[in-house]
Amino acid sequence: MATAKKAAKKPAAKKTAAKKPAAKKSAAKKAPAKKAPAKKVAAKKVAAKKPAAKRKPNAAFMKAMTPSSTLAAVVGAIPLPRTEVTKKIWDYIKKNKLQDAVNKRLINADDKLKAVFGGKGKVSMFEMTKLVSNHLK
Repeated sequence: MATAKKAAKKPAAKKTAAKKPAAKKSAAKKAPAKKAPAKKVAAKKVAAKKPAAKRKPNAAFMKAMTPSSTLAAVVGAIPLPRTEVTKKIWDYIKKNKLQDAVNKRLINADDKLKAVFGGKGKVSMFEMTKLVSNHLK
């Protein structure tokens, strides 16, 4: 009986040894499967890129508008697009150093700009465009 027990142990040892290499092969098969989706993602990124088109200006901003008499004292009387009116106002503000030193978003109005801003002494740069649009026809 002792020989029968030893014989039974040896085949069991061979079976466990045979199972270990099989597990390594399955792990090796899984690795290439993970690499394939990565290549597909890279291919999608290349396809997603499109050539950049030039921006076209909005026709409403480029339409020449006539400034009121109070605004004409700052930017001139000739009809200008809104973008040019804003540029000329900023040139006037910088030339006369009307931008607030502490808070750069605020504009300290002088006599000409007070008339444009509706009598306000300090106006934010965002509020300025709203007030100026009231003077354009």
